[in-house]
Amino acid sequence: MPHPASIHQSKPDPIRAMFGRGKAIIGVIHARPLPGAPRYSGETVESLCAYAIAEARRYRENGCDGVIVENHGDIPFAKPDEIGPETVATMAVMTAAVRAAVGGPVGVNVLANAAVAALAVAKAAGADFIRVNQWANAYVANEGFVEGKAGAASRYRSWIGGRDIRVFTDVHVKHGAHAIVADRPLAELARDAEFFDSDGIIVTGQRTGHGVDLDELRLFAEATALPVMVGSGVTGENVADIFRYADAVIIASALKHDGSWWNDVDPQRVRDFVAIARKAFP
Repeated sequence: MPHPASIHQSKPDPIRAMFGRGKAIIGVIHARPLPGAPRYSGETVESLCAYAIAEARRYRENGCDGVIVENHGDIPFAKPDEIGPETVATMAVMTAAVRAAVGGPVGVNVLANAAVAALAVAKAAGADFIRVNQWANAYVANEGFVEGKAGAASRYRSWIGGRDIRVFTDVHVKHGAHAIVADRPLAELARDAEFFDSDGIIVTGQRTGHGVDLDELRLFAEATALPVMVGSGVTGENVADIFRYADAVIIASALKHDGSWWNDVDPQRVRDFVAIARKAFP
């Protein structure tokens, strides 16, 4: 008879396990509009993959520890139940191509909040982790009312044999009202994510490229034993302060030409940022 699983299972530090270091730097690949998206113009999947690979190489060859593939070009984003199979299929092909080109660690974020779809992509592509913007509780976002899908997604992850896929989850996520009735302190939101089996929490500012509040970041770091990441507004000017509390940063805008998320990755900006971050925390 197999030994019954404990309700509480300790986890190794997923940041060190995946990246071989603390203070990891993860670059975001903002994919071009995919088939089915409002701004999709008929570009071939091969061309979409080539762009994602080129962005991944700019990140990895200039010092980033990993990348995450995100369908950020699919604006305006759909709710999880409205995302079509064409998005999942293209994301899986693209993520597999990125992983084959640059190696791991590679993550997946299927917007908006499509945890089950992201797990399917990660499983098919051999990705190492996913990002989920709302894992526990619920919030009002640009897309409307969005509920956390931790229960369904965790069961799906187990069903597909994907327990090795780490789930990093936003708390107090950007682009939304985070506590609808304002009766849950921020520290409790972090503990909710931990209780619902998150592998690490992500803290953001109010929108893409907006800096995190350092007092909030410290509060989150003190509230949970999980690794803490910052997922917006990281720059060379604030990374040393952020790394005082955070175990990793997820960064895009500051590493793009002119600092704009819709531009290509600028290799010189990546090199400069990595040098500053490593000087502060070797």
